[in-house]
Amino acid sequence: MFRRGNKTSKPWNVSLNPQVPVLVTFLIIILVVFLWWFHDNGEKSSSSFGIKMQKWNSFESLVQFNQTVEFRNGTDVIWQIPNSPKAVLFLAHGCDGRAANFWDRSANCPNCVGLPEERLIVLHALARNFAVLTVSSAGRCWSFGKEKLIVKGIIKWWVEKYKFEKIPLVALGASSGGYFVSLLATNLRFSSITIMIAEGMFDQMDITKKYPPTLFVHMPKDEARKQRIDENLEVLKEKGIDVADIKCMEFPLSPTFLADRIPGLGQSISEKLFDLFHDKGFIDKNGYMRNDGRAIRWKAGLRERGMHLPDGHLAHHIQEELNLAFAYHEMTSLQSEKIFDWFESHMS
Repeated sequence: MFRRGNKTSKPWNVSLNPQVPVLVTFLIIILVVFLWWFHDNGEKSSSSFGIKMQKWNSFESLVQFNQTVEFRNGTDVIWQIPNSPKAVLFLAHGCDGRAANFWDRSANCPNCVGLPEERLIVLHALARNFAVLTVSSAGRCWSFGKEKLIVKGIIKWWVEKYKFEKIPLVALGASSGGYFVSLLATNLRFSSITIMIAEGMFDQMDITKKYPPTLFVHMPKDEARKQRIDENLEVLKEKGIDVADIKCMEFPLSPTFLADRIPGLGQSISEKLFDLFHDKGFIDKNGYMRNDGRAIRWKAGLRERGMHLPDGHLAHHIQEELNLAFAYHEMTSLQSEKIFDWFESHMS
């Protein structure tokens, strides 16, 4: 316990007492600044510099996958409906994708894949009471003729089947799916759309004021695409259409990043992969990817070290997350809160 001086205390004790509160205050300020700096940097490393980095199981207490699968008009149709849905979300995958990528494997869907970004978008949607509908393209990428009419028919059939005509219909498409959604919006009445890592097909359409509010989610590292998106933002604004964009930036990997994002990939494997990426020079000293997962030979590095993934299919999941961290061209769920805020702001 701190003891106060008394009349018999030595003079030097008395002379130092006024400085003690000043010194203590100074030390407290330093400590607070240090803790703030440490916490802020810790948040940045785990939240992608202001973007909430959700773990793969973040929604377990809110929603579970319980999808329905049907083969219709020559393609896979997969959906899930929460209690009292407020809107319908149509999702369009990119090239080499399919509807099964958005859903975890289950007894209802043994061929479902559950890629990390796609599944988190669906979980975000279900948690916010959006019914979710996904369709597979007929070919490797979406085509823009007859397929547009087929998908329009599937969506209308499904909406009528569940009597969702009176709730808003929105859409999100990535890459090839983004081009497809931009065109589909001229044939279906969406309350708003999101075009991800694509500039849309606006140079091939007659845009009117009835075109839906459009949000572009893109990665500015792709400078050519960014320029085209900037041009389309101006074109749509001039037409009187509500538009906005979200820029997705690169972020550093951490030893636990892959385990946090990918179901079935444990922390031990995640840490070993991080060490491999560091040793091979795939990441720099700060953890940033030097290239995306498509361009680095990380799978060969695994074989050289005699490392094995718990499931061979996880290689696709890992590559997607490496692409995401590099932030050039990849589906992303990191901006889901802003995306669904955009949808909800245009539903009245």
